[in-house]
Amino acid sequence: MSPGKRPRKNPSAMRMVGELVAVLRRAAGLTQAALAERLVVTESTIAAIEQGRRPLLPDLAATLDELLDSKGVLAVAVSNMPEIDQFPLWAEQYIEQERKAISLSLYANQVLPGLLQTEEYARAVFRERVPSYDVDETEAKTAARIERRDILHRRVPPTVSFVIWEPALHLNIGSRLMREEQMRHLREYAELPCISLQILPADSPHHAGLNGPFVLLETADHQHLAYTETQRGSQWVADRDEVSILEHKYAMLRAQALTPHFSLGLLDSLLGEQ
Repeated sequence: MSPGKRPRKNPSAMRMVGELVAVLRRAAGLTQAALAERLVVTESTIAAIEQGRRPLLPDLAATLDELLDSKGVLAVAVSNMPEIDQFPLWAEQYIEQERKAISLSLYANQVLPGLLQTEEYARAVFRERVPSYDVDETEAKTAARIERRDILHRRVPPTVSFVIWEPALHLNIGSRLMREEQMRHLREYAELPCISLQILPADSPHHAGLNGPFVLLETADHQHLAYTETQRGSQWVADRDEVSILEHKYAMLRAQALTPHFSLGLLDSLLGEQ
């Protein structure tokens, strides 16, 4: 395994462990909803684990063993699952922090942000990867990306700001029907009370984000972090000065972009052209 990588569990093994979780849960007389409540996670998280769409992480396996009185069975199963190399370590850490964040600010200039993607759009993005993923990897990654949207539908969701460079809206991958569905999905999500969506027009004479996409994140204890991705990997940014620079860039991008109201008008206009 290359440095800086963490192994991802094999999809078949994930399904096997998921089925084991379901058997133990039912034996304990618990519904998915009841188990989720005790673990302080969403019901969809439990469903995703039981269906093999999401890996059971070691700390959650240990907690489940204690809760379900399964004598360490799940911890042993997880530790012995066959592995395939997939996610950069930093990407895994970002996804975990994203799930718990109280605020997120995302600038995108290549593809639409993962939190705003439809299933078909996400699948189309992963199919463009070079070298290509196999079918299992593509489906596992697609399911994991769609599951991340759950944070936007929590009772107390994070406050999320998106700035999207207009050319990303015109990415021509997939079918025309898929692209139209994605645009309608984007328009629908833009109306969620926790979301502010702004579009930076392609003809804007100013652009503070020419160095690429990035994410700003505020944790529950008010730590400010940033995350960036490039062709060759991803990076956490925790240094306060470096985070501050990206915060200033994001503030400038928001000032350069259309307001949320006029961004909705642009989306409506693009939908009328479909």
